[in-house]
Amino acid sequence: MNPTRPRAKEDATMLNIHHPRRQRGFTLIELMIAVVIVGIIAMIAYPNYTSYLVKSRRGQATACLQEASQFMERYYTTNLRYDQTAGGTAVSLPTTACIQDMNGRYVISIGSVNANSFVLRATPQGAQASADTKCGTLSLSQNGTKAVSGTGTVASCW
Repeated sequence: MNPTRPRAKEDATMLNIHHPRRQRGFTLIELMIAVVIVGIIAMIAYPNYTSYLVKSRRGQATACLQEASQFMERYYTTNLRYDQTAGGTAVSLPTTACIQDMNGRYVISIGSVNANSFVLRATPQGAQASADTKCGTLSLSQNGTKAVSGTGTVASCW
């Protein structure tokens, strides 16, 4: 017998061949605990995520209102009135990238306009309307007055 070579039984022990009690993998309990932990994390994270989306879309709508307000001021500079050109053509907001990005979430429109004043509105649509009842429709006038139609304050919505 070779003293430097281990016996067959020792070889089997080293390779774990003859140990039927040794298990690999997860038990059902361990798997269920992991599922519960993931579920708890999802219950906390998902509402925060949806709240973040509502606020970021509202922020984008306020930026679009300000962009549209700048357009109205340029229009006034050219025509000396907000509502129409000297030829009688009524004012309409251009289809900017900002307004196109809001498609399906907010409609940016002219609420009211006359020769010396205007009010622009961002009206929530679809899921944004149902999720953002606190602020509702956002408005901006020619003198910079901001308003909301919901129960929230201007400071919290703008």
